[in-house]
Amino acid sequence: MALSRLEREGVLQRVHKGVYYRPAPTSFGPSIPTASAIAAQTLSAPLHPAGLTAASALGLTTQNPQRLEYATPAPAAPRALSDAVIHTGRPERRAQLSAEEGAILEVLRDRARSSDLSPDETAQRLRRLLQNEERFRRLTQAAIAEPPRVRAMLGALGEELRMPPRLLARLRKSLNPLSRYDFGHLGSLPNARDWQAK
Repeated sequence: MALSRLEREGVLQRVHKGVYYRPAPTSFGPSIPTASAIAAQTLSAPLHPAGLTAASALGLTTQNPQRLEYATPAPAAPRALSDAVIHTGRPERRAQLSAEEGAILEVLRDRARSSDLSPDETAQRLRRLLQNEERFRRLTQAAIAEPPRVRAMLGALGEELRMPPRLLARLRKSLNPLSRYDFGHLGSLPNARDWQAK
């Protein structure tokens, strides 16, 4: 009732059932909420940047994608993001990850192909994003449900960062020792071969 009263007074705008937005004044009139912000409030499953959107969010490119790209564990794309590219059915283990952490997994899935940085600069940027041990632990837990190449690249980056051996061992044990993985832009990691890069 309080939100409805604020809407009637013009303080808030109703954008969706149970979702309100407080517009800010701009040179072009009141601001409007983005479709991704609306979707984030109405989705029960997380929504993480993917593709070029993920690379941009992580500072790996300055390009702005023509169509935003997201990934979600949800089985269907949210209607609020009908103008975006949505990858559905990602692992449920991502539920506790932040948008940035989900974007890291998406960049690894994509073998960092959307990065405009050199391979060394790409690896350096990812190491900087992964240097927090607690973050690395969360990503290790989520990566167990990701494709093997994601676990291999995460392990190679974690080993360079001297992450706890138990976390690295968990990633290594999840890999088939006879398989080789395409590391793409991260193939230049010094220990890539040790983590079964092609």
